[in-house]
Amino acid sequence: MPIATVNPATGETLKTFEALGPEEIERRLALARSAFEHHRTLPFSDRAALLNRAADLLEEDQQNIARVMTTEMGKPIGAARAEAAKCVKAMRWYADRAEQLLADEHPPADDVEDSGAARATVRYRPLGVVLAVMPWNFPLWQVVRFAAPALMAGNVGLLKHASNVPQTALYLEDLFSRAGYPQGCFQTLLVGSGAIESVLRDPRVAAATLTGSEGAGRAVATVAGDEVKKTVLELGGSDAFVVMPSADLGRAVSTAVTARVQNNGQSCIAAKRFIVHTDVYDDFCDRFSAAMEGLTVGDPMDEATDVGPLASEQGRQDLEELVDDAVNRGATARCGGRRPSNFDRGWYYEPTVLTGISQEMRIHHEEAFGPVASVYRVSGVGEAVAVANDSPFGLSSNAWTRDEAEVERFARDLEAGGVFFNGMTASHPALPFGGVKRSGYGRELSGHGIREFCNVTTLWHGAQ
Repeated sequence: MPIATVNPATGETLKTFEALGPEEIERRLALARSAFEHHRTLPFSDRAALLNRAADLLEEDQQNIARVMTTEMGKPIGAARAEAAKCVKAMRWYADRAEQLLADEHPPADDVEDSGAARATVRYRPLGVVLAVMPWNFPLWQVVRFAAPALMAGNVGLLKHASNVPQTALYLEDLFSRAGYPQGCFQTLLVGSGAIESVLRDPRVAAATLTGSEGAGRAVATVAGDEVKKTVLELGGSDAFVVMPSADLGRAVSTAVTARVQNNGQSCIAAKRFIVHTDVYDDFCDRFSAAMEGLTVGDPMDEATDVGPLASEQGRQDLEELVDDAVNRGATARCGGRRPSNFDRGWYYEPTVLTGISQEMRIHHEEAFGPVASVYRVSGVGEAVAVANDSPFGLSSNAWTRDEAEVERFARDLEAGGVFFNGMTASHPALPFGGVKRSGYGRELSGHGIREFCNVTTLWHGAQ
């Protein structure tokens, strides 16, 4: 893929960029390592001042960077502004709390004495240069949720962003520079995917984090494993959205629509498989299909647009193939299932609801990255759990019920990194985020996230 801004609403290539050559990559690696030696020694108060300044600048830039994101990957402009605001919130959250989250820990006195020590401490120390390989779908948020905790922990970052959001990637480097971070603390590497392996193998790079496809995650994990380097992977998702008879059906339907089409349906934690109890199945399907069909598909710069284009032509083609395979194997498209007829350019696809899904269909096992919902009918909580878990993914999940016994059953048995009851899955700085199975490993956000790239160090002191 060329490094270029291609407007998905028109298909027009607006700007192209040259990839960095080996000499420039080497210069930046050396700069990153040098910056780490200084940044790791800064007190938390200094790190917090830098991050708060970056948050202030991003807040001032909100409208402009929102337009850049919408131009590069097609998200509705309102959602782009909300993404920038969310990043500001996360920066301030970590600036305020990192020192507490990484405070020294003191084992119980009895245990310290039993170990033969006069005193013992657990301290969180930064690892060093962390390579972040990030996707295009939330081009600001995915980076900030790594960068804010990593920088507050004393690490420095190298960003290899998706090739179709180069202007957003360069903005991020400029943002941290304007905030006063010393040169080398956060750098954007405009390189293709072929350059990732050599960067990750470089001894100056201590660890890597990746958000993206399963294939990309496997590739990075393989190299990191060979080099014995720490990784955090957040990969695909095909989240279950379970609706039981006791649910508030009106709220469940309206949330289901938002959960499926947020970011034009291109979100790892978007609900994709809607598993509905037979007692409310018909009512849910009727309401859900009508609401999906009533969404406004259009120019993402238009404030009235609900669903913009998919980010790439290939992405739309992949989605079409999944839907066509399902329909050819017996599924029914209750609405959508095709390209809108009123667009002669751009990579648009109609919001779609599929019923009659069976295990031989690709969409049952693969992630639908676009505004396509699969609806299943189940007879009880046991079948709901079985269908929800019949997926190679386990990022998050939703369960709509007011029955406490069902709440406990879903909390115990759903195979996912999160279970959101009577509400939509969302990421928040205070809550750990990540998955199981082929959705990856490790956690971002919260105290768990900031500690992922720390050297958890035991300090043992014998009697003097």
